[in-house]
Amino acid sequence: MPLSDSMTAKWLAFDAFSLSELYALLKLRQDVFILEQESFYADIDGKDPDALHYMITDRAASGLLGAIRLFVEAGENTARIGRVVIAPEARGTGLGRSLMQAGIDKAQELAPGCGIHVSAQAYLEKFYGSLGFRTVSEVYIEDGIPHIDMIRP
Repeated sequence: MPLSDSMTAKWLAFDAFSLSELYALLKLRQDVFILEQESFYADIDGKDPDALHYMITDRAASGLLGAIRLFVEAGENTARIGRVVIAPEARGTGLGRSLMQAGIDKAQELAPGCGIHVSAQAYLEKFYGSLGFRTVSEVYIEDGIPHIDMIRP
């Protein structure tokens, strides 16, 4: 998804968030993961301060369109992308691919050659596969939703 003139994309460490950016991120994750998907779990899990966050916003639309969080363990040569969230109005636009590619690129920048892990909702296996991830687990239930573990070597 090419960014329009009204859109911005940026990486943020947790302590660089403004209060309004943090509120928008937590609200979008709540609206999608907890309310829309009816998965009642502790989204605020204490891990956000340790992650880098990539956010795409649109001033002309509803604000935050999508986000991911990235954990990189350079010493272990691994990374993990999670909390991939897209606002309903931005789905089907290629935003998910843009978010994931940004995460892959950032992980490779911070830990060249690292393996990248995702715990993917099972119905998205083909999408993640198209980005070079391969399935490494059977389907399992996490927070009431079928998931699979995938790695991009």
